[in-house]
Amino acid sequence: MDYRGFFEDAVDALRQEKRYRVFADVERIAGRFPRALFRDQADNAREITIWCSNDYLGMGQHEKVIEAMQRTAGAMGVGAGGTRNISGTNRPLVELERSLADLHRKDAALVFTSGFVSNEAAISTIARLLPECVIFSDQLNHASMIQGVRQSGMPKQIFRHNDLAHLRELLSGVDRKRPKLIVFESVYSMDGDLAPIKEICDLAEEFGALTYIDEVHAVGMYGPRGGGIADRDGLMERIDIIEGTLAKGFGVMGGYIAANRAIIDAVRSYAPEFIFTTALPPALCAAARASIEHLKGSIIEREAHQRQAQRTKDSLTAAGLPVLATTTHIVPLIVGDARLCKAASDMLLEKHNIYIQPINYPTVPKGTERLRITPTPLHDDAMIAHLTDALVSVWTGLELPREQPPIKVTADRLRVGELTLPSVGG
Repeated sequence: MDYRGFFEDAVDALRQEKRYRVFADVERIAGRFPRALFRDQADNAREITIWCSNDYLGMGQHEKVIEAMQRTAGAMGVGAGGTRNISGTNRPLVELERSLADLHRKDAALVFTSGFVSNEAAISTIARLLPECVIFSDQLNHASMIQGVRQSGMPKQIFRHNDLAHLRELLSGVDRKRPKLIVFESVYSMDGDLAPIKEICDLAEEFGALTYIDEVHAVGMYGPRGGGIADRDGLMERIDIIEGTLAKGFGVMGGYIAANRAIIDAVRSYAPEFIFTTALPPALCAAARASIEHLKGSIIEREAHQRQAQRTKDSLTAAGLPVLATTTHIVPLIVGDARLCKAASDMLLEKHNIYIQPINYPTVPKGTERLRITPTPLHDDAMIAHLTDALVSVWTGLELPREQPPIKVTADRLRVGELTLPSVGG
């Protein structure tokens, strides 16, 4: 049996479909974000500017965050020493969960090793604990949410993206006495659009459903204290479970949920992804808490972030580039072809020292391949001008379309985030 051949064929299938992922070897430079060193395959290094980082506010290099991590590692070491149940519940982790609960004005919070794990564990566990629960999931939910829905084993209903009439129709078709869970995101990170949170909460109250919102692309960046879009819009109290990440706006690592004490205790007690995983190290927890507490009291980063994101959109639009209009910090630049999207990314890196990772299927549907640009407060006006000039050069050189292609929600989007395995090896 040629086992190796099966794996080689599987990877070759991705190459043929132009979906093979190449990782950029990037060395961030403390104090100079978004500048970094890029190393090619020959290990030659040169300075580049990153335009696709999820460290949206640059908090991963904030002096308070670095100092908290260094101080805690020096005092407590670098490992947690075990799972949460067996010696791993360190003091900085306890303080971090209290800080998160306060951020979202909930009874309690629970920290996981990543945002993917927190979605997978929380959604599947909550749904399994509710007898005969039906899950209502937005069509464009993230892969981690899809995995949580699938792993729960409970019946699901997929409603068309942000389609309130369709959600109402699906809810009305289920017995009002049957438990229901509506799962959706606040900021959809590929198109940069927002969920109608208030209206979804209205439907949840009308039909007796729990609400679960993924705020990973919004925490730290929106709201008077950085609690996300629900915080900005005064809706946090109407959301039953808020899920977030420590790795984007807060610039560190980890995921979490915040909810009432009963829900948190149930997930803590039943979710295997939580029970059997080593806890986050104390230094990471201290750094994350320092970031959260700083952003609770500072609006400077959020205001600068929104200003530079808007300037980026305005500059690219004025240059005639196909920017997908958004009301958030996400700036999608549509290419519409996997091969050309990769070529554009390569040309930006090789000729202009700009790094923007190509986004292809299955992260986005075929035909909507894109460069997803994420400005930060530390991308100054000169960087925006350089980015605009470089993109115009690339678009001209590759003869890429300037018109904005329509972004249609199709059945293909139901599978976004799922890994489809090719038929290989005969």
